[in-house]
Amino acid sequence: MSDTAADQLFLGRQPILDREQRLVAYELLFRNGTRNSAEVTDGVQATATVIANAFSELGVEAALGSCRGFINVDEAFLFSDMLELLPRHAVVLEILETVPPSAAVVERCAALKAAGFTLALDDVIQLEPEFADLLALVEIIKVDIQPLSRVQLMQLVMKLKPLGKQLLAEKVDSREQMEQCLKLGFTLFQGYYFAKPTIIAGKKLDHSQLSLMKLMGLLLSDADTSQIEVALKPEPGLTVNLLRMTNSVGAGSTEKITSLRHAITVLGRRQLQRWLQLLVFASGSQNGSVNPLLLMAATRGRLMELLAAELMPGDAALADQAFMAGIMSLMPALVGLPINEIVTPLGLSGTVRDALCDGSGPLGQMLALAENSESGELAQLAESLSRLPGLGPKALNRAQTQALQWANSIGQETPSN
Repeated sequence: MSDTAADQLFLGRQPILDREQRLVAYELLFRNGTRNSAEVTDGVQATATVIANAFSELGVEAALGSCRGFINVDEAFLFSDMLELLPRHAVVLEILETVPPSAAVVERCAALKAAGFTLALDDVIQLEPEFADLLALVEIIKVDIQPLSRVQLMQLVMKLKPLGKQLLAEKVDSREQMEQCLKLGFTLFQGYYFAKPTIIAGKKLDHSQLSLMKLMGLLLSDADTSQIEVALKPEPGLTVNLLRMTNSVGAGSTEKITSLRHAITVLGRRQLQRWLQLLVFASGSQNGSVNPLLLMAATRGRLMELLAAELMPGDAALADQAFMAGIMSLMPALVGLPINEIVTPLGLSGTVRDALCDGSGPLGQMLALAENSESGELAQLAESLSRLPGLGPKALNRAQTQALQWANSIGQETPSN
């Protein structure tokens, strides 16, 4: 069944991080259909319905985990009763810069704050006197650093600090901007420096990480157990972890694991693959938190796996390849190497390799869809969807929220060495 206009929910998101670059929230962008405005007469009702559906039907609240969701609120939606359907503890209402600081707006914001909502003011670039009452109510001030010079930004922060609010630097696009905002005392950060893979400075994978990727490649290519055993043997730490984990879980078995071959057999290839994936993300952890780019890779991989299952139900091989293509697609940003150099030693299948290197085949089309769903570019997103008949907006959003939930669970449950 094709999705009707009223059912089309496009979900975009961008990470928000703290001073230690730990993920604390997402800005959530909801769309009704493939355009920025809903094709209905009541825009307020359409927006409210989209958001309510997203939290109830798509499970965004569960997918966010311990993170909060920042939601843009325009003047019309601010006064909608349906706004109060949102879970107060899970969202931050982001008052757009287009909302006039009228007496009615201030009164409404005061009521929402009294009801338990957290308020933020978006796109602040100067301290205007008429916004004084509104600024007193919000807990978070989002400063758009792009149009401001270093001096202007410093002057603005000096004026904002006495207000005692949390300052969020948005549109942080470079390391220099990040460092300046840290020095100025910003506590939250958002921008392409964190979320755009090509901008994040990477480092080469260490030997252990390369071994993990090689092992996953062997599993996905259905290599013999003996080959997997040979690849594991030079990694004593990995071997000990595998034996410990298999003995503790035992895949429901009471027998003790005594060898690598035995562990691989008892655990099963799919479980082994999942365990290796967790270790890849754990190996990228810093200060006990998972690199936001690794979380993005996890989300993208899981999203592609779910999309493959939607397109070709029952084809486990395609789903596994889709997952591998998803997580591998972000490796160039992590390691600072071209994708061709990363792919070559891993023995990946031609289908996965072609998707990563050329963007070709069904996996390449799914990869383009995943990338466009992350960017929030609606025109490209709609085009990518049109190339994958059988996938509708609702299915995409359902997969997105499930993927985010799975990736969040990785961040909370990464195994220790």
